[in-house]
Amino acid sequence: MEKLFKLKQNGTTVKTELIGGLTTFLAMAYILAVNPSILSSTGMPSEAIFAATAVSAAFATMIMAFFANYPVALASGMGLNAYFAYTVVPQLAEHGITEPWRVALTAILAEGIVFILLSFVKFRETLVNKVPQNLKLGISAGIGLFIVLVGLHGAKIVVSDPSNLVGLGDISSPGVVLSLVGILITAALWHYKVKGAILIGITMTWVFGMIAELTGWYQVDIANGVYSVIPNFDGYSLFAPVQSMATETFCKFDFGYIGLNPLNFIVIVFAFLFVDLFDTVGTLIGVAQECNMLNEKGELPRVGRALMADAIGTVAGAALGTSTVSSYVESTTGIAAGGRTGLTALTTALLFLFSLTLYPIFLAIPSFATAPALVFVGLLMMKNITKMKFDGDIADSVGGFFAIIMMPFSNSIATGIMFGIISWVILKVFTGKIRDIHPIMWISFVLFVIRIFTILIGAA
Repeated sequence: MEKLFKLKQNGTTVKTELIGGLTTFLAMAYILAVNPSILSSTGMPSEAIFAATAVSAAFATMIMAFFANYPVALASGMGLNAYFAYTVVPQLAEHGITEPWRVALTAILAEGIVFILLSFVKFRETLVNKVPQNLKLGISAGIGLFIVLVGLHGAKIVVSDPSNLVGLGDISSPGVVLSLVGILITAALWHYKVKGAILIGITMTWVFGMIAELTGWYQVDIANGVYSVIPNFDGYSLFAPVQSMATETFCKFDFGYIGLNPLNFIVIVFAFLFVDLFDTVGTLIGVAQECNMLNEKGELPRVGRALMADAIGTVAGAALGTSTVSSYVESTTGIAAGGRTGLTALTTALLFLFSLTLYPIFLAIPSFATAPALVFVGLLMMKNITKMKFDGDIADSVGGFFAIIMMPFSNSIATGIMFGIISWVILKVFTGKIRDIHPIMWISFVLFVIRIFTILIGAA
C-alpha cells in the first residue's frame, strides 16, 4: 500500500484512507438511486441502469486511484444525467428517433473519445485556465439551480402551470410532504456534520414513505405512475442487474444516426463535452484546494492523469449504458475525513461493486425520496455565487449571470453555458477589451454561434 499510494508522503494511514473512502461512498451513494430514477424516463430498464451506474463508477474510480493517486471518486454526473434524459432524448424523440437513448449513449461514447484525445494535447487544461473565474462559478451555480428544478419537479413540489409556467404542487400529497421533510432532515444532518447526510436523508424519507404506504396514506396506483416503495425480493437473483445490463444496454449504440444527421450529432456531442468539461475540472480544482494539493502557480499536479481517468470512465459508462461519468464534488467529504490518496478512491470503488448485491433496495427508492438529495446537492453548488464578483468587469458579471439564469429557465445546461460565453465575448469586444479574449474562448464562441445556427434552422 505504501509503495502503491505513497501514504507516508501524503501524511496518512491505511485506516484513515479506508474511513475516507467509506465516507465518500456514503456521501455519493445516492447516485445509485437517483440515476435509475432519472434515466429510466428515457425507456431504459432501471436494473440495467443501476448496474451500469455502479460498475462504471467503480471502474472509473479505480483508474483515478491507480493512475492519478487522487482521493477522488467518479460516477454518472448529476446535471449531465438530467441533460441526457430531459433534453437530448426528448429532442431526438420529437424528430421521430426510436430508442433515442441509444443515440445519446453514442454521443457520450464520442465525447469520451474526444476527451481522451484532448487530454493528450492539454486542451482541457488550457480552456479551464483561460475561462474567467466568474463564468466558471456561474456555470457551477447554474447547474445547481437546474438540478434543484429537476428534484422539485420529480417530487411534484413544483408542477407545470399554463398560466405561469410553473406553480406549487399539491402540498397535501404524501410525496410532496415527505420530500419537504426529507430536505429539512438532510439540512439538519449536514449542519451537525453527520457523515453520509445526503444518503441518510434519502433513506429516512424512503422509510417514511414505506410507513405511509403500509398505513394507507400513500396509495399505489401503477396506472398513474405511482409505484410501491417497498422493496420486492421476489425472484431475487444476485446477478440480475448485471445480466440486464449485458442484454439491454451494453454497447447498444446507434451509429446509423451519425451518417443521417451529422450536424445534429456534433451539436449533441459538443454540449455533453462542454458541460462535462466544467463539471470535472471544477470538481478537481475544488478537491485540490480542500487537500492543499495546488502548487505555487495554482496548478494541480497530475491533472492530466485525473482528466484521463474521467475520459476513460465516460467511454466505459457509455458502453455499459449510463450517462457521462464525472468526478464528484462529494469526494471532499472523504477528504475532510482524512483521505489523501488513491486508496480512498479504491475503497469507494469496491463499495460501489458491493452495492450490486442490494439492487432491489435501491430500485424501490421513489423520486420523492431522491428529491432531497437533488435539492441539497443543488444548494451546495449554488454556494459558488458567494464567490462571484458583480461589481467589476461587466463582461464577467453578465456572462456569469447569464450562465446562472439560463440553465433553469431554458431547461438546458448547455444553453446556459452558451449564453454565458457568447455574452462574455461580445461585451469584451464592446468594452474595448478584445485583448482579454484568449484564442480558446474565440473557438468556444464560434462553436456556440454554430449551435445557435442549428437552433434557428431547427436541426436540434
